[in-house]
Amino acid sequence: EVQLVESGGGLVQTGGSLRLSCALSGDTLDYYTVAWVRQAPGEEREGISCITTSARSTYYKDSVRGRFLIAGDIAKNTVYLQMNSLKPEDTAVYYCAADIKAPTSKGATWYDVWEYDYWGQGTQVTVSS
Repeated sequence: EVQLVESGGGLVQTGGSLRLSCALSGDTLDYYTVAWVRQAPGEEREGISCITTSARSTYYKDSVRGRFLIAGDIAKNTVYLQMNSLKPEDTAVYYCAADIKAPTSKGATWYDVWEYDYWGQGTQVTVSS
């Protein structure tokens, strides 16, 4: 069974950086499309970045493009999200989500969070002003 475990969240000041990790177990990361999704209090889950590990394509929501960087390490079966220049509006629970079928292959977009079958438990990121 595929499992995802996130780590790396925490409290950081505005302008600071954090690196989130998403470790996949139970299968080979290279088969999966992996997205980072966040959910702020009272808000819906929002897809913010995605990597198709086999094709090495990456995608970003406009709100994080240029500040966040997604990368995959096949040897470690782990996807990372490097978050720089953090803002208070980045405060949320961050989840990684994975699917063996890329959402685009199902007629969806990478930020359609309901397309992902596997989810981690989430890690809290809080950015203080």
